[in-house]
Amino acid sequence: MVDNNEPVLVSLQELETGSIKLSTLEQAFGPTGLGILIVKELPSNFQSLRLKLLSYISHLSFLPPDELEQLTNAESHYNVGWSHGKEALKSGQYDTMKGSYYVGILSSYLQERLSRIPSDIRPTLETPNIWPSEELLPGFRSTFEELCTLIMDIILLVARACDRFAMEHVPDYASGLLERILRESMTSRARLLHYFPLDSQTKIAPADENDDSWCALHVDDGCLTGLTSALFVNETNLAHTIPLTPLKSAKSTDPKAGLYIRSRTCEVVKVSIPADCLAFQTGSALELITGGALKAVPHFVRGPSGSSTMERVARNTLAVFAQPNHEVIVDQESGVTFGEHTKEADERHA
Repeated sequence: MVDNNEPVLVSLQELETGSIKLSTLEQAFGPTGLGILIVKELPSNFQSLRLKLLSYISHLSFLPPDELEQLTNAESHYNVGWSHGKEALKSGQYDTMKGSYYVGILSSYLQERLSRIPSDIRPTLETPNIWPSEELLPGFRSTFEELCTLIMDIILLVARACDRFAMEHVPDYASGLLERILRESMTSRARLLHYFPLDSQTKIAPADENDDSWCALHVDDGCLTGLTSALFVNETNLAHTIPLTPLKSAKSTDPKAGLYIRSRTCEVVKVSIPADCLAFQTGSALELITGGALKAVPHFVRGPSGSSTMERVARNTLAVFAQPNHEVIVDQESGVTFGEHTKEADERHA
């Protein structure tokens, strides 16, 4: 008997060869699935890139306020570069428990294609990325770009599998539609997240199973989201010093803290991603594009209920959001574009 509250696990080779069964994809992303697919047997450089990048965000959070201010961009609504205390929680209070570093990303296919266009007419990201200097965080940019490229390449393979599924289950579905629009997208972006350690004086009430104190219950606006497993690090004696070295993993102060999914049967399910794997979640644009054959997944992040030790344990992770360009029609019946769809979602959550 299939357990629909357990994440579906497949190998990268199954995606590369197209041998993943459509029933497996339906089990992961369909109307009765959990909405998440875990991919194992990744490229050999994945684990070192993950550890290195997730270590960087702890070091970055230790930079002086004036240095962090140089890495922020208010004009992009803090969706490029460093962001802290700019995002409102469902309570209406601004979230100071986590910081984020946002980067716009392009698929390697699109980068190569754009490189052949004269620079004076070449399209660019809506807001250019902000990068710390090599002196400040040596290797940060190259590590970020390399890991995001790896994840985007796998997202495109997942998209290809979704296209195969949609061709069988969605009337008049255009062959290769999802893979194409994600390959050509200039709106996909990554979010490197740092959940700050609890202060020893912080008092947080014990949470129930629906607690979404770290990130409120929501569905992603895009098509597919790639997620690394979280890295918990002990920042008790951490200082920003050069050269930087990857940090050692630590145990969470609360094993119940982390990523949760609201299942199709309204059960709350904690999802643990193995450190050597990637997880992929479905967003609302994918649900529209496939006419509901593949469903978006409601999820939230539960914060710790308290700290039993004086150790400063932080939680770091990376999410890559693959989404269409704003002018792409995501709902064929209504003609709604992705830009209109995200605007509607923003207005609902305002």
